[in-house]
Amino acid sequence: MRIELLSEIWATARRNKLRTALTGFSVAWGIFMIIFLLGAGNGLINAQLEQSNRFLASSMMVFPGQTSKPYKGMKEGRAIKLLDRDVMMTEKTFSNYAEDVGGTLSQPGVNISHEDKYVSKQTLGGRTPTDRKINKREILTGRFVNDIDINERRKVIVLTETQAKELSRDYTSLVGRRVRVDQLSFLVIGILKDDKMEQNNTAIIPYSTLKTIYAKGDDAGEIQFVLKNMTSGEQSEQFEKDYRAKLNTQHDAAPDDESAVFIWNRYLDNIQMAEGINIIQKALWIIGLFTLLSGIVGVSNIMLITVKERTREFGIRKAIGAKPWNILRLILAESIITTAIFGYIGMLCGVLANEYMDMTIGQKTIDTGLFQATMFLNPTVGIDVCVQATMVIIIAGTIAGLIPALKAARVRPIEALRAD
Repeated sequence: MRIELLSEIWATARRNKLRTALTGFSVAWGIFMIIFLLGAGNGLINAQLEQSNRFLASSMMVFPGQTSKPYKGMKEGRAIKLLDRDVMMTEKTFSNYAEDVGGTLSQPGVNISHEDKYVSKQTLGGRTPTDRKINKREILTGRFVNDIDINERRKVIVLTETQAKELSRDYTSLVGRRVRVDQLSFLVIGILKDDKMEQNNTAIIPYSTLKTIYAKGDDAGEIQFVLKNMTSGEQSEQFEKDYRAKLNTQHDAAPDDESAVFIWNRYLDNIQMAEGINIIQKALWIIGLFTLLSGIVGVSNIMLITVKERTREFGIRKAIGAKPWNILRLILAESIITTAIFGYIGMLCGVLANEYMDMTIGQKTIDTGLFQATMFLNPTVGIDVCVQATMVIIIAGTIAGLIPALKAARVRPIEALRAD
């Protein structure tokens, strides 16, 4: 009986190729678009998450800038330099919200060599131990700078993976050996895993060591610290405002001058990004569902037309003994099988399109010169979402076929035979 039913459905589809194709296209297109859009949205979201996950979410960085407005008789355009007293002020005045406070200094244009190999135009980064926590640096082998290195101003260095590979074929063996930074000898204590978002040309030495060797005086470079006791975005914004006002005042700049110092509030950024991601996901689902709805409407319309066109056929069937259930089952079976087959095709095309995106633009990065940023990452959709979307269209197709099926099942044979 099932084989006969399938054969009859197949014969009907072959007799009405255009109608079947239009129905199938509506279904497949709806499934394809919702999977494709969700995949593309996930690609953008995953790239943003990877970028933000490179740093400790509850952290803040402060960069020197220049004044943008006159203040206390001084003109705008004055360069601001962050100093050691700014670091101390952060630790003491804002101890309820800031911890692990430290400066970051840089010395560009150095050459690092080992035996007969060298890397040129590198940067030395003076860092404190908390830098590893804030910037989520991963050690391949060895260790990071510690408090003893800072206190004793040790000449120790942590190389990047790229630098180490340039200096030695067996790069992990460099730990415990010495390299030269220009004319100075440094002991290699660790090797950092490369960050694919950066150029990986900055070797880390103790903050105090760089300050001493390169005579940085009271220059603190940039300031970074961990935020604590933060419970909301509003609280974080108020802290940023108060901190800026205090810092600007120490440099005779207007308290509200946002150009005097640039503050990267990662805590607030993460809250705003989470809100943005939520909006994007909802928007994509709404667009996808409307696209899916258009497919459902298409199926409903075509099924209604199908029943109207076959009214005479159904009348003949009932006249020769077919029961209403037989008519109902036939139409429902056609609807379910059509939506299931073309829904699966749409799902498969959507998955393949996402995989193609992943292979082409899914791993590409944009090089800004200072860092590299991934704009599109892993634009895929979970198999559970694909199956759910396909099941929705199948159920919707069943419902879409149910109304005309009930209408066809109730038609009286004499009325059906009179139909044009």
